[in-house]
Amino acid sequence: MDKVIEVTELALRDAHQSLMATRMALEDMLPALADLDAAGFWSVECWGGATYDSCIRFLNEDPWERLRTFRKGMPNTRLQMLLRGQNLLGYRHYEDGVVDRFVEKSAENGMDVFRVFDALNDLRNLQRPIQAVRRTGKHAQGTICYTTSPLHTVQAFVDMAAGLVDMGCDSICIKDMAALLKPKPAYDLVSGIKQRCGPNMPVHVHVHATTGVTLVSLMKAIEAGADVVDTAVSSLSLGPGHNPTESLVEMLEGTGFITRLNRERLGRVRDHFARIRPKYHAFLSNIVGVDTDIFQSQIPGGMISNMESQLKQQGAAHRMKEVLEEVPRVRAMAGFPPLVTPSSQIVGSQAVFNVMMGSYKVLTGEFADLMLGYYGETIGPRDPEVMKLAEEKAKKPLITQRPADLLKPEWQELRESALALPGCQSCDEDVLTYAMFPQVAPNFFLHRKEGPKNVGSDPAKNEAGQAAPLRGPVKYAVTFAGKTHDVTVAPL
Repeated sequence: MDKVIEVTELALRDAHQSLMATRMALEDMLPALADLDAAGFWSVECWGGATYDSCIRFLNEDPWERLRTFRKGMPNTRLQMLLRGQNLLGYRHYEDGVVDRFVEKSAENGMDVFRVFDALNDLRNLQRPIQAVRRTGKHAQGTICYTTSPLHTVQAFVDMAAGLVDMGCDSICIKDMAALLKPKPAYDLVSGIKQRCGPNMPVHVHVHATTGVTLVSLMKAIEAGADVVDTAVSSLSLGPGHNPTESLVEMLEGTGFITRLNRERLGRVRDHFARIRPKYHAFLSNIVGVDTDIFQSQIPGGMISNMESQLKQQGAAHRMKEVLEEVPRVRAMAGFPPLVTPSSQIVGSQAVFNVMMGSYKVLTGEFADLMLGYYGETIGPRDPEVMKLAEEKAKKPLITQRPADLLKPEWQELRESALALPGCQSCDEDVLTYAMFPQVAPNFFLHRKEGPKNVGSDPAKNEAGQAAPLRGPVKYAVTFAGKTHDVTVAPL
C-alpha cells in the first residue's frame, strides 16, 4: 500500500508573510476557508509568526478575532500556529506566567497545533511553552531551526530532537527558514531522527523555495520517513516562499507515496488567491526567481528586505553587497546562531552598523544582549572582545542561566497598564496584545472600533487612484447572467 504523506498548507500565514510582508487582510482569506477545510490537509497554518504584529500594526484587526474566525470557518481541520518559544509572538523573553496564559488563551480560542521554536535552538527556552501546550491537551510540536555552520551537524540536530522528545513533544519539525536544506542532509536528518526517536515519532518538514533545491529535499525527506510536509498553494508559492502544494501532489504520483488532498478543492483555493494576489502588488517581494547565493550568506529573503530598508533610510542602498558579506562574519562572532526571528534581525542590524560606522563601533542593545546570553546559549563560543564591548554597552554581566529565570512575575503589572488604556477590553487577550506590543497596542485599542482595513489596492490603479500601467497579468472574477467567469488581463 502507498504511504500517505500528510500536508500542512501555509497560504494563511507563512506564504503571505514571505511573499507580501504579512499584509493579507482576513476578508481576502475568508472565501477560501471552506475549500481549505475540505481539501484534506493535516493542518492549516494560519496564526503566529508575524501575523499578530501585522494585524494590530497595519490592518486594524484583532488577532484573536482572526483566530476565532478561522476556527468557525474550518471546523474540520487542525489549526496551526508558529510560536517563538519564550518570546511568544514578541521580540523579548516573557516570564513563565505570561507564557502559560498566552498558550492557554490560544488553545481556548481555537488553536490545535503549536509549532514551538527558539531562535538559538536553546532547549531551555522551549521547555516552558511546550509544558504549557501539553497542559492544554493540544499538539506540541518541538522545532529544530535548521542551519549550517562548522558546528551544525546532523548528529547535533538528532540530539536536539531527542531532547525535544524527552520534553514530551507530540512531533518534531525540521524548520528550514532560508531554503538551506539540501536533499542529502534532508534524508540523513530525517533518517537519524527516526532511528534515534523511534519510527512512531512523527517528523514534519518545513522548507522555503528560495534556493531552488528544496522540492527535491522534500522528496528525499519523504523517502527517509517524513510524515508531514509544508507547502503553499501555487498562487502563493516560490520566490522566498514555499514549494507549491499541487506540485507535491503530482511529484508523488507513482512513487509509493500519496497525499489525501482533493485536486478540485486545491484548484479553487489556487484560483482564489490568484485573484487576490495582485491587490498586494505594493508589498510583493522583489525576489521572484532562484537565489543560490543564500547557501553562502544564509540570509533569508525577509532579512534581506529588512536590511535593504535600513540602508535606503540612510541613503546607502549601494552598500548592500558589503552588508551581505558582513552578515556571516557577525554571525560567527555571535556563536553561529540560526538566522530566524529575532536573531536574524539582530545580526542583520549589527551588520548594517558595522558597515556604516565601523566594526562594532556601535552595538545595538539587542546585539549586546545576544552576546551576553540574554537570548540564550549559542552552539559556538562568542567572540570575547565583542562580549567585553557588549558588557560596557549594556552595563550588565554575562549570564549562563535560562534568561527567563531572571524575570519577575509581570502579569499583574501588565494587566494594570493595559486596562488603563482607552479602548482596552477587560480580557486576558487584550492584556496579552499589550504585553507583546506595548508601543503599538494603545493605538490599536483606540481605533479598533473603526474596523479592519484592507491595505491591498486595485492592481490597475496607482496610489493616487489613477490608471497605472500593468506590469503583469491581472485576474478578475466577472459575473454575467448569473455565471462567474475568470478573466485574465495581460499587458500588451
